Amino acid sequence: METTAAPARVNGQRPITARDTGPVTAGTQHRQPPALVPALPGAGDVERVRAAVAAALAGFLAEQRQTLSGMDESLVPVVDEVCALAEGGKRLRPLFAYWGWRGAAAGAAGVAEADADVLRAVAALEFVHASALVHDDVMDGALTRRNRPATHIGFATRHGDAGLHGDAAGFGIGAAILVGDLALVWSDELLRRSGISAPALARARGVWDTMRTEVTAGQYLDLLRADGGLPGPGGALTVARYKSAGYTVQRPLQLGAAIAGAGPDVSDAYTAIGLPLGEAFQLRDDVLGVFGDPAVTGKSVDDDLREGKQTLLIALAEERADDAGRRLLAGALGDPDAGPEQFAALRTLLEETGARSRVEERIADRTAVARTAIAAAPISDEARVALDALAVAATSRTA
Repeated sequence: METTAAPARVNGQRPITARDTGPVTAGTQHRQPPALVPALPGAGDVERVRAAVAAALAGFLAEQRQTLSGMDESLVPVVDEVCALAEGGKRLRPLFAYWGWRGAAAGAAGVAEADADVLRAVAALEFVHASALVHDDVMDGALTRRNRPATHIGFATRHGDAGLHGDAAGFGIGAAILVGDLALVWSDELLRRSGISAPALARARGVWDTMRTEVTAGQYLDLLRADGGLPGPGGALTVARYKSAGYTVQRPLQLGAAIAGAGPDVSDAYTAIGLPLGEAFQLRDDVLGVFGDPAVTGKSVDDDLREGKQTLLIALAEERADDAGRRLLAGALGDPDAGPEQFAALRTLLEETGARSRVEERIADRTAVARTAIAAAPISDEARVALDALAVAATSRTA
């Protein structure tokens, strides 16, 4: 039975509990979200943040290109790959972190951080994201990412084009692991050099370290689940929570709060917002990975099925499939030689078992929970409106 005592804090943060994430069963009853602004407000401010993040990344990477090319010109493709990974994107993580700071700064005493310095600090989240993408693609055996070859595929191709000796695929995987590692190293460097004050940086480190630990642990849990560990819908949601939900919304919000010097009430509010919203974001990603438009998502809708990703969609389909459906899942899901007919049959199964509709219900419910938490959070009104709009955009997206 859950006690009423406040759980102990680690690095000033309340631990995640079942109360934060909701039940692990899908198809929960919809909650009515608060009547806030339904579309993204302040588009000019959103674009300003995105432009500032892009400029921070470009300036930093230009320095790194000079450093690596000075070591040896053969290292230029490495920095070029990180540049390609850092280009474009929705910049959701920096946006959540920035508005987490703006929301908390209004009520925090002695906030002295300049807007430009905070923008450089939150830009470092894009390198964490790039690292996770590269490593995830290696583990999944993905072929494409953002309308271009996945990093390990690209380096395998370079190996062949250069006429190098040895195994091209092995070279590509090794190079991709190092590219992902380098992006993670650079995330630390950009945060440290952002210009935020020493006290703000010290406060940020606790959240930053927790976030990077969680996303790495989440990647392992994903690997474990792919081979039969963490079974069922509960296992799928555990992976989603630690692999994506935390570092997509919760920890970026708390990073902004830490930079601002906000108290535990704001950090707790950001947990109440970030965990359900981050889960909804990942579930939307799972749906788009199977039912999205490749021209919009930049990724084949067959990749997740070919890779055999054990998402909530698959777990729910397994629960309700008949014998023929289970044979189809066992035979076609994760089969690298499966073709369009098998993939079409798998999509039909996900529809007919109600798996897709139940995931959509879960997305709606978790989004509503997050929006209710946004409405109640002790933050500035401008941040409340912006975060509500970001919640809608993140969970109703098509890419």
